[in-house]
Amino acid sequence: MSKHIVIIGSGVIGLTTAHYCARRGHQVTLLDREGPARDGCSFGNSGMIVPSHFIPLAAPGMVALGLKWMWNAESPFYIKPRLDFGLFDWGFKFWQAASAARVAQAAPLLRDLSFASRACFEELAGMWGNDFGLTKRGLLMLCKTQHGLDDEAKFAARANALGVPAQVLDAKAAAALDPDITMDIAGAVLFPKDAHLTPGRFMAALRAQCEAAGVRFKWNTEVTGFAREGKQLKAVRTTHGEFTADEVVLCGGAWSPLLADELGLHLPIQAGKGYSLTLPKPRQLPQLCSICTEARLAVTPMGGALRIGGTMEIAGLNEDINPVRVRGIIKSALKYFPAFKELDFDGIQPWRGLRPCSPDGLPYIGRTAKFANLSFAAGHAMMGLSLAPITGRLMAQILSDELPEFELSLLSPDRYN
Repeated sequence: MSKHIVIIGSGVIGLTTAHYCARRGHQVTLLDREGPARDGCSFGNSGMIVPSHFIPLAAPGMVALGLKWMWNAESPFYIKPRLDFGLFDWGFKFWQAASAARVAQAAPLLRDLSFASRACFEELAGMWGNDFGLTKRGLLMLCKTQHGLDDEAKFAARANALGVPAQVLDAKAAAALDPDITMDIAGAVLFPKDAHLTPGRFMAALRAQCEAAGVRFKWNTEVTGFAREGKQLKAVRTTHGEFTADEVVLCGGAWSPLLADELGLHLPIQAGKGYSLTLPKPRQLPQLCSICTEARLAVTPMGGALRIGGTMEIAGLNEDINPVRVRGIIKSALKYFPAFKELDFDGIQPWRGLRPCSPDGLPYIGRTAKFANLSFAAGHAMMGLSLAPITGRLMAQILSDELPEFELSLLSPDRYN
């Protein structure tokens, strides 16, 4: 039976949810507080599709590493000190979740979701003529030091045991695999099932497909509240009037907790600011995407351009650009790719986006118990693009009152209520 579904948020999660719901014959209205020229974290990210990332952000050792890094202004991680109960609550929950037992529980689910999402990307590329540049050549985890390579080799063994192919390479083998880029590394790990694309082009293709399927877009429309009746949300109140709905889906990214609070729900999310720099005509262009492991940098070819991004800055809903963080990205990139010079980045406008980070590193996907027709799809952190299609497909199944294809109790939006 066709329903009227109101989706709040037009990032990659909101768009994929709208797409898969429209494909099932539902009427979809998508609300966004910004205009169509928005430039959030769905656009400037590294464009990676990563089955290799089956370890959630909250993992053993991350608390100690974060504490070490946060005293260096140019490091990959920084928490802005502030008196904020939400931050303390999130930090305590992160510490609780960063256990080997929790990671062992989450890893198979993240693996399965990632492979299913990769298959969705392949299907969409086939349907849309691959307008978004899906490239299935794998990902290199670049290690500057032998110690780093030894650590990644242990992770590769774990990946292979979990059914995620991985191959350890010395520096010569890595160079042979991607000869168009000069790398100063001890070695690398190849994840051949990873892929990459151009995020802006994927977002444009998604929006065009949604519009063709009849999805109604309401831009510059900020949600101000909800009309409730018992355990039902009857309408979404906005700056442009009320929108009645059979189902409401909250896909608000880092802003999702604000609307959850309005409904009396606790949805712990911290905004993790990331930065990227896109060189339109780089002096060298790799064929594979890569991650500089010690520096936590992501490097992705996008057509003829090269995007380099990184950092995790926990500073609230603050979209200011910190030049110190940007300088740290540039300095780290030059250590791995010595053919590049600092002047290559002159005049390149840094991009920033706020990733929605849950405390346990897992997204919130599914219905909430408090309201029978309210669902969440948010909190994907750095995995938003990678997991977007499978998230959209799962939400379409749930909203169609079907049993989702994966067991999603670990991702329940109510797990902290």
